[in-house]
Amino acid sequence: MVSRRDFFGAGAALVGAGVVSRVGAASLPEAPLMDKATTQAPLAPPNGRPYNPVVTLNGWTLPWRMNNGVKEFHLVAEPIVREFAPGMKANLWGYNGQSPGPTIEVVEGDRVRIFVTNKLPEHTSVHWHGQRLPNGMDGVTGLNQPGIPPGKTFVYEFIAKRPGTFMYHPHADEMTQMAMGMMGFWVTHPKDISQHRVDRDFCFLLSAFDIEPGSFTPKTATMLDFNLWTFNSRVFPGIDPMVVGLNDRVRIRVGNLTMTNHPIHLHGHEFVVTGTDGGWTPPASRWPEVTADIAVGQMRAIEFDATDLGDWAFHCHKSHHTMNAMGHDVPTMIGVDQRNVLGKINKLVPDYMVMGERGGSMGEMEMPLPDNTLPMMTGTGPFGGLEMGGMFTTVKVRSGLARNDYKDPGWYKHPAGTVAYEWKGDASAMPEAPSAPETKRSAAKPGETVLQVRKGNGHSGH
Repeated sequence: MVSRRDFFGAGAALVGAGVVSRVGAASLPEAPLMDKATTQAPLAPPNGRPYNPVVTLNGWTLPWRMNNGVKEFHLVAEPIVREFAPGMKANLWGYNGQSPGPTIEVVEGDRVRIFVTNKLPEHTSVHWHGQRLPNGMDGVTGLNQPGIPPGKTFVYEFIAKRPGTFMYHPHADEMTQMAMGMMGFWVTHPKDISQHRVDRDFCFLLSAFDIEPGSFTPKTATMLDFNLWTFNSRVFPGIDPMVVGLNDRVRIRVGNLTMTNHPIHLHGHEFVVTGTDGGWTPPASRWPEVTADIAVGQMRAIEFDATDLGDWAFHCHKSHHTMNAMGHDVPTMIGVDQRNVLGKINKLVPDYMVMGERGGSMGEMEMPLPDNTLPMMTGTGPFGGLEMGGMFTTVKVRSGLARNDYKDPGWYKHPAGTVAYEWKGDASAMPEAPSAPETKRSAAKPGETVLQVRKGNGHSGH
């Protein structure tokens, strides 16, 4: 983390509005800067009331100062460069050096004062999504406040009235600013530190971008056909794992600021939804799930007991959301014999490879890509290619972890006899599953020609 102690210098004259003068423009709190894209350790509260901190996946928590009993933060809205995964960076807009911006953590009943400095080329605002606060602090430009002009600083001040999981984002030129990555997480902890206590508490936002392969800047007019689906503006394999101890009670808080819903799925464990952006759910209303659908603008907090060791997948269950940038006009070529045409194409394009006639798996193939472009499906696990990208990571359950140990423990070492294996015995000894008559009729006979259906393309509207 890099300090911005001298960020303003003589720039106090840029501080706008009489609101700032009430708290003293000369005494603005520091605006810390984060220059790392890896998950940072939880921020234990150095002052104020105690709480159990969260861990922001591939992110961090914004430090504050106490000023006469008020918790003061400083957000800087600015252009930033975000690494989506090794091999690709993007020109985004964010806060304090990152997109999403830093997580803000407070305690129920805290009086909070947030200084927001605008270093963007246009006006902005901050809406505190889901909070109960004075109407003039709600952050909708034109309705509750004027926009924050470039070079100016505004102040938001309110009491964090209820505990829960929230977000912050602009309500100014929203289509552009959110498409460029302007968003952040907010957690209000209960004043009773024992209430809703868990052993590991993770949080992150879902966001989507449309960045052409080889380019660096998102298209801001895209409404549906995004090509990069992210956890906290990171795509797999650039997303860190969530590391937990065996039998830990685990909470994962997820907020959705994309333009579609996301069925978030956990392998190997059941969970319950314990919170929404409307508050904590009563225990009697909960039921076990393995997938929670999170709609646009919603938050969900899920909880489970990590009872089973291993590396468990955690991902969006829309299959094209676990891919990186892909073309929407790729035809389905399954079953199409391309051998005759391959020789002709190779005379013109020597490196051309046949693709898709056996499915979409890339196996170990490597294709030349434009600079600053990630493969569609990438990442390597202990058994080879994972063929995942986008909204995918793992929950790594291990025994013997120290309380604050979040380091990646590496791949799980499976006990003998617990990994699926190839059958090498007598095939005739395997039992044959019974088949219904209509199933037998639908199967192709030896030598029978099978019509290859060419399916429609694209994922518009998903």
